[in-house]
Amino acid sequence: MRGGIFSGDAAGIEPDEQVRIVREAPRMSGLNLSAEVSVAEAAVTAATGPRIGRLAVLDLGVKQATIDNLAARGFDVHVLPQDVTLDEVRAIDPVAVFYSNGPGDPAASDDHVALLRGVLDEGLPFFGICFGNQLLGRALGFGTYKLPFGHRGINQPVLDRQTGRVEITAHNHGFAVDAPIDRVVDSPNGYGRVEVSHVGLNDEVVEGLRALDIPAFSVQYHPEAAAGPHDANYLFDRFRDLVLAHLETKKDTH
Repeated sequence: MRGGIFSGDAAGIEPDEQVRIVREAPRMSGLNLSAEVSVAEAAVTAATGPRIGRLAVLDLGVKQATIDNLAARGFDVHVLPQDVTLDEVRAIDPVAVFYSNGPGDPAASDDHVALLRGVLDEGLPFFGICFGNQLLGRALGFGTYKLPFGHRGINQPVLDRQTGRVEITAHNHGFAVDAPIDRVVDSPNGYGRVEVSHVGLNDEVVEGLRALDIPAFSVQYHPEAAAGPHDANYLFDRFRDLVLAHLETKKDTH
């Protein structure tokens, strides 16, 4: 759905002309908008909690609240431009990788998917939010599609299938991952078993993914939501615990 808000000097535009401008605006399907919202240069926020290590954050439209939550969990947060290469990610020696939320059609983001597949191939833990969830879906081999109306607002009920808990969550997405919600499936791209971890209770849309054989998961909604709701904030703790467990496993194998 497209819309327009006209004010100031634009108020002098005739209504028919306003409608024409809105109708000629590009549709979201097929658009890659990451370059318009990403940082131009890398930036670092130091950990404010007990330090774990460096975290590579691909900025596809990241929120400051996300950065603050990750820093509070012990990560030195390296926010990277959306066109960063795998070698540039390796260069910061991260303990994990994070993909942020952001605008655009995930089907138009092949480079981000290729980078993520490189990250998964390296065995690095991964967490994605919103757009990051859709890109994990694509990296694992699933498709994405545009929802008829999208999910908006701060009162969307979501079931965390791991705990059986219903969360009230904040949403702002028009695309979703096309994956079966009723069973564990094999990743079409060879990353082992995958399950839908979270489901929207209004329409059974995929709201989260969890890889069972590699350290990767994602959610479609916003656990960083400020001023709320905060039902899903535990997901940052879940990511921290995943990274710590991965680091412990690496230590035991060396």
